[in-house]
Amino acid sequence: MAKLLLSISILILSIAQFFIQGAISSATFTFVNKCDRTVWPGILSNAGIAPLQPTGFALQKGESKVLNAPSSWGGRFWGRTHCSEDSNGKFSCGTGDCGSGKMECAGAGATPPATLAEFTLDGDGGMDFFDVSLVDGYNLPMMVTPSGGSGRNCTYTGCMADLNGACPAALKVMNSDGDGVACKSACEAFGEQEYCCSGAYGTPDTCKPSSYSLLFKTACPRAYSYAYDDKTSTFTCNGADYQVTFCPPPTTSKKSTEGQETPEAQGTPSVPQFDSGMVFEGANAMENSEASSRNTYIHVAIMAAVMTVASL
Repeated sequence: MAKLLLSISILILSIAQFFIQGAISSATFTFVNKCDRTVWPGILSNAGIAPLQPTGFALQKGESKVLNAPSSWGGRFWGRTHCSEDSNGKFSCGTGDCGSGKMECAGAGATPPATLAEFTLDGDGGMDFFDVSLVDGYNLPMMVTPSGGSGRNCTYTGCMADLNGACPAALKVMNSDGDGVACKSACEAFGEQEYCCSGAYGTPDTCKPSSYSLLFKTACPRAYSYAYDDKTSTFTCNGADYQVTFCPPPTTSKKSTEGQETPEAQGTPSVPQFDSGMVFEGANAMENSEASSRNTYIHVAIMAAVMTVASL
């Protein structure tokens, strides 16, 4: 009898675990536009991964949009700006354009420079991995905030400072009115292996932060600033949903840089320093979120198994 009860208990827990994994292996992405103008998010799924739909859309000022991602989805999001359609119906953007000629990117990525939010769901150990990257340059402030998730490093990240105004002249992208609309990476601006982490500089041992990447890192300590900037720029969650906010409004708090490893910008070019000492709406709430829904499901499953066995 004892063996029978044990077998039934194990079976119930196995079924519950299967249900739990199926119920929360996917994630919800909520895109929020806090900019003072329209942003056109673009989406590119990783190779071999079914694309999210739509692959590009308009997000008006103050508007939000929710997309559901399947389990094990991976890819990147970015915001396109200064977009329009010509007399022939061709759609193009001043920054972040994906070259499709349409609002949907349809499998094409962002033309640098563009701020990127990168995700791998249900990766190693069942964890979601995510980051905000300036490796391909910068065009918009962006914040990623997890909710309902758990994990030692399950917290917000992003580049929330406005870097376009203080971008070094050698990296600055200007529009026809002479306004800075994006900031190139040193790799794109100069094409040298040292800045691109390629050729002789293609390993973590040979490719080190440059004076330009240190400038970005000082402004945005949580964001990727060059190809091997893993230590302070990759975040992980279990069972989370995510909000991607364009132009998150700042407060006067210094919390966003507390506890972060800020590099010493030795040899940084003599340019205005970016303002990085700000925390943004939603960040505190996301850092102090409740225990994940996964824990709730597990607790319910275990209790159901115990009650079932006790009733036999």
